[in-house]
Amino acid sequence: MEFFLDTSDLREIAELSELLPIDGVTTNPTILTKSGMLPEEFFPRLIDVLTPDQKIIAQVVATDFDGIMSEARTLSRLRGGENIVVKIPVSHVGYKAIRAAGAEGITVLATGIYSPDQAFWAAKAGADYLAPYVNRMCNYGDGVGQVAELIQTLRQYDMPAKVCAASFKNVDQVHRLLAAGTPAITVGPDVVRSMIGHPGTAIAVDEFSSNWKAAYGCGDLGL
Repeated sequence: MEFFLDTSDLREIAELSELLPIDGVTTNPTILTKSGMLPEEFFPRLIDVLTPDQKIIAQVVATDFDGIMSEARTLSRLRGGENIVVKIPVSHVGYKAIRAAGAEGITVLATGIYSPDQAFWAAKAGADYLAPYVNRMCNYGDGVGQVAELIQTLRQYDMPAKVCAASFKNVDQVHRLLAAGTPAITVGPDVVRSMIGHPGTAIAVDEFSSNWKAAYGCGDLGL
């Protein structure tokens, strides 16, 4: 199972990667603009923050076939091509580019997915990852349930594409898809911090420390 951070905040990436076994970072054009940096400045800094085994998943901006393919080739060469995944939206032209990029050996994540049918055809086109927009899909129905069905469909037909669920609003959505066996998930730092933080834990730690200090007058084992 792979767990990615969906952000361009380099400080958050560094801090959470130090705390947790994060598998990499996903970005898109909107997220990238929030960094305040141009791509040629941002990606080298991101590479410095990540370890070589953490993946970088970066999205094309062009919407025409030739432009998508040109950007996909450029992105695929970041960091010498090691652990680089290129995001291509599932527009009509995007499906064509997904097939072409895959034929060139580029690892592709099909993005902008709002329905299991779109995801199915992206998988058939050769996408390595599929990114359904969970919370946005919930605006049109049971987004979490549809993604769970998609995972089962891929297993049923032995299709190798991995679902990389994206666009989460809360921890419950993430929890339900983890329980459904989603092979990859990308989540914003705020949701990740909500997953690992609980007020009960702080209360328990304070209680342990207080009881220990009351009994022994110190704050450690003293070994």
